[in-house]
Amino acid sequence: MLFAPLVLRSLTLRNRIGVSPMCQYSSTDGFADDWHLVHLGSRAVGGAGLVHTEATAVEERGRISAADLGIYRDEHVPPLARIVRFLHTQGAAAGIQLAHAGRKASTARPWEGGKPVDPPEGWRPIVAPSAIAFDAGYQTPAALDAAEIVAIVAAFAIGARRALAAGFDLIEIHAAHGYLIHEFLSPIANRRDDQWGGSFDNRTRFLLEIVRAIRTVWPDRLPLAVRLSTTDWLGGEGWEVEDSIALARRLGREGVDLIDCSSGGIAPRVPIDAGPGYQTAAAARIRAEAPIATAAVGVITSAAQAEHILRSGQADMVLLARAMLRDPYFALHAAAELGADIQWPPQYLRAR
Repeated sequence: MLFAPLVLRSLTLRNRIGVSPMCQYSSTDGFADDWHLVHLGSRAVGGAGLVHTEATAVEERGRISAADLGIYRDEHVPPLARIVRFLHTQGAAAGIQLAHAGRKASTARPWEGGKPVDPPEGWRPIVAPSAIAFDAGYQTPAALDAAEIVAIVAAFAIGARRALAAGFDLIEIHAAHGYLIHEFLSPIANRRDDQWGGSFDNRTRFLLEIVRAIRTVWPDRLPLAVRLSTTDWLGGEGWEVEDSIALARRLGREGVDLIDCSSGGIAPRVPIDAGPGYQTAAAARIRAEAPIATAAVGVITSAAQAEHILRSGQADMVLLARAMLRDPYFALHAAAELGADIQWPPQYLRAR
């Protein structure tokens, strides 16, 4: 099943192996450069069916670090389009993850410590649903007012329009890992008492409005995905899998085709037993109970494990992150291990 095609609207993925969005912290002023071309292109050469960009910010102040990708200027489109064209020549579909970091914006790159840094002038203030810092040492964000919320919804739609101009096949909305949309979803970060906070309906409104806004500019023929933190791992105090199931049902009705099932990130130092496939149970529940197509992600490291996830009905595809950093040619090696006959790049055939 790992090498069976997957159809999402008019898009047919050549297999069910995707490259998960992974920040590279290698951009200048939000622009993609040669690093992004080679990093993403090598995974397409390596046989992946879907290759995602890293979290790509819809606002300048929405970047996790100053070295993250952005799509908040028209000038960002041509370098991204160059990458998309190369991915297509290698038979891979191109996905872009649209994101806003919210209260977790303005940090140093991981190899420079990863700690919060003073926001540049254009980033001030960093923003969130409520004026609650992520952790000690983090900036206290400004609580967004209603007009600012509407403006960010519009920024996601503008980002989607630019993604279409760049030629992307799929958009994933980043609503996980403690970033802005997840901050609205979880009562841990959202303490508002207006239409954007409090009840489940109000806390999910921001994401649903973003989906609706994107669908006004993103063609019906192209698929739309959402990455969720399916649980906050806080034992009932925050967002839980049951909330994700209820939200996934609504997202499906609004034109979302796939739920990328991750977890955590809303609070620091939360104990998570992150063993092999530790998030696949949530993907299985959402797939069965929403029902909607799901992608499993998290400590998926072998072809046999990925095949088992699909054959046992836990997900419709797998997204790989660290495994792809270790081996850009994971799909080619997985095909050999599972006995699947897939096309190799002709330049590499003598090594088959």
